[in-house]
Amino acid sequence: KITSRSPQSRVHASSFAHRCALRQAKRIVVKLGSAVVTRGDECGLALGRLASIVEQVAMLQNHGREMMIVTSGAVAFGKQRLRHEILLSQSVRQALQSGHNQPKDMSVPALEARACAAAGQSGLMALYEAMFSQYSTCTAQVLVTNLDFHDDEKRQNLHSTLQELLRMNIVPIINTNDAVVPPPEHNSDLHGVISIKDNDSLAARLAVEMKADLLIALSDVEGLYNNPPGTDDAKLIDIFYPGDQHSITFGTKSRVGLGGMEAKVKAALWALQGGTSVVIANGTNPKVTGHVITDIVEGKKLGTFFSETKPAGPSVEEQTEMARSSGRILASLQAEKRSEIICRLADLLTEKTEEILAANKLDLEVASSSGRLPSAMLKRLSLSVAKINSLSIGLRQIATSAQNSAGRVLRRTRVAHNLELEQITVPIGVVLVIFEARPDCLPQVSALAIASGNALLLKGGKEAANTNHVLLQLTQEALSMHGLREAVQMVSTREEVEGLCRLDKMIDLIIPRGSFQLVQDIKRAAKGIPVLGHSEGVCHVYVDADASADKVIGIVRDSKCEYPAACNAMETLLIHRDILRTPLFDQIIDMLRTERVRIHAGPRFASYLTFSPSEAKSLRTEYNDLECCVEVVDSMQEAVEHIHKYGSSHTDVIITENAKTAEQFLQQLDSACVFWNASSRFADGYRFGLGAEVGISTARIHARGPVGIEGLLTTKWVLRGDGHTVADFSEQGTQTYLHESLPLEQKEILQRDSS
Repeated sequence: KITSRSPQSRVHASSFAHRCALRQAKRIVVKLGSAVVTRGDECGLALGRLASIVEQVAMLQNHGREMMIVTSGAVAFGKQRLRHEILLSQSVRQALQSGHNQPKDMSVPALEARACAAAGQSGLMALYEAMFSQYSTCTAQVLVTNLDFHDDEKRQNLHSTLQELLRMNIVPIINTNDAVVPPPEHNSDLHGVISIKDNDSLAARLAVEMKADLLIALSDVEGLYNNPPGTDDAKLIDIFYPGDQHSITFGTKSRVGLGGMEAKVKAALWALQGGTSVVIANGTNPKVTGHVITDIVEGKKLGTFFSETKPAGPSVEEQTEMARSSGRILASLQAEKRSEIICRLADLLTEKTEEILAANKLDLEVASSSGRLPSAMLKRLSLSVAKINSLSIGLRQIATSAQNSAGRVLRRTRVAHNLELEQITVPIGVVLVIFEARPDCLPQVSALAIASGNALLLKGGKEAANTNHVLLQLTQEALSMHGLREAVQMVSTREEVEGLCRLDKMIDLIIPRGSFQLVQDIKRAAKGIPVLGHSEGVCHVYVDADASADKVIGIVRDSKCEYPAACNAMETLLIHRDILRTPLFDQIIDMLRTERVRIHAGPRFASYLTFSPSEAKSLRTEYNDLECCVEVVDSMQEAVEHIHKYGSSHTDVIITENAKTAEQFLQQLDSACVFWNASSRFADGYRFGLGAEVGISTARIHARGPVGIEGLLTTKWVLRGDGHTVADFSEQGTQTYLHESLPLEQKEILQRDSS
């Protein structure tokens, strides 16, 4: 999405250090390589790709950016026109020849590139003008040669012309004058002046000359690879730094055009040295072509970003690789050793309580002075001695559970004689947990990951930076007792969370812990990575006609008032119609008013009242505060239907003394947690005896409800044979295998597990 606010002009001194800063780019050069604008047959233009690129450039231009295009395509466009003319001419001549003569082969002679360029330049420009006019954007053609940059007077004239076009909100479309340009000279770059021997060089020279903030070079590859693309060990380089050329093995050049990847890198580094940021990306991928330019300007993780600022620590990709490597060793540890690590972490929390609280005090002071965090968030951010002691107790519970987690045999079957099949629990792999102002989340999630043998990446909120730093050090200190310090990593990159969500080949599961907006943003951003999280926490409490007054007051008070910012707090109170105008109803309303809960009336509840509270704007609202909706229903069945329509499948409660009604409610409702005569606040990993939770899931697959160790495990199948069994899937063989696929005796399973 493109912001409607114009980017602020900046002093052009050096390139941007981080991708997220690309949003500030005011003046942008877009270089379209031959492979981007040319069709696969190299004869004619790829009109669909070109149209989407024009749309993006026009959008950016209309939102206050200064856009310039360096384009290829004149040769291809001219080749198409000349071929057509030659074939037409030949067919006319043959028609005029005597019928006695045999038709000659209508082959097209080799076409000289400069002639094709001369024939194609006007048509290419006319095409650009027609496309840009659809967006009320004016264009101007500028043809250049080497002399226009090396001759001071011509260079100044070129600069003045382009400057004036940009001032008038016109998009300059620049190309080398291929009709007259001489062939490129080998190694002609001298004294720091880059020659115009291909459009990569031209784009870089132009970007520096015009003090552009950003150069986007679009090609037919995703970006810069450490080895030629397509080879087995080729890996896309996310950020490239000057001096890293020794780590690159260049392949052949593009199928069309003069510049290969080596030329692109050389031009990019030259532009970078001149103060222009550079991104090399794919402009031919149909999945991203329609937004590749705007995504890059938004700072999203596409292609290869060139930066002069090399971070002191490892990149996110390197951190993920280190975590995965250590995680595999962690998964192979005996359960007792994983428990030892968690117990050591629990000890460190109590031993270093003062250090933790000192760091937390700094975070609280910064958050309070900024005034940006609401009171509920400040409460989550705050730690105390009691909280830390509770954390330590929870971690010891997790350590006990670790004894029976990864490596547990769920099923054992004798498939045939001397052939046994086992289903075993194993870690998911690399888990990314993104959490907001909840530093207590860090040791909890770390302990669950260690217990289940998973590698862990953590992305915490900046408001808890000091506390998270101390807690991470303690976690890694505990892991160090078995040499696995790198199994848990804190991602400190300045890149957006959206960039992390694109690492689908490196991260196996994402768990967001925080606001509804955070969860939704992560779900939208995740590209091919499963997300385990909940939607809104629109939790309901239904007060049945047969409810006990004492239980109702206590459960409703705890569900709404104990911690209103929690995702398991009650947001809608459903009341059976028979309770209206009874002492119980008055007690409920009086209690809510005493607790200073603001009541919003549902449509039916409002209809019963002469002077009603403010009517609820929506029956699907997560207030996260001392507010709730009250609505009336005629029956338990209607309550279930209401929850199915407006709920979020998180936690829902029935209060009743009628066991039959309660059982029907529990069976019919398909929320992750369904309670009878209990507060919705019980939907918590600690209260469930899990020790802690990585989050609450409302998904329909994998884990649901509070997710502990079990939710971080998957399974694999292990087949043990003696080498003599052959899988015969003929009809007779299949029948034999089905006959012999008998489960082992339970006693034998227990004996083998205990051994």
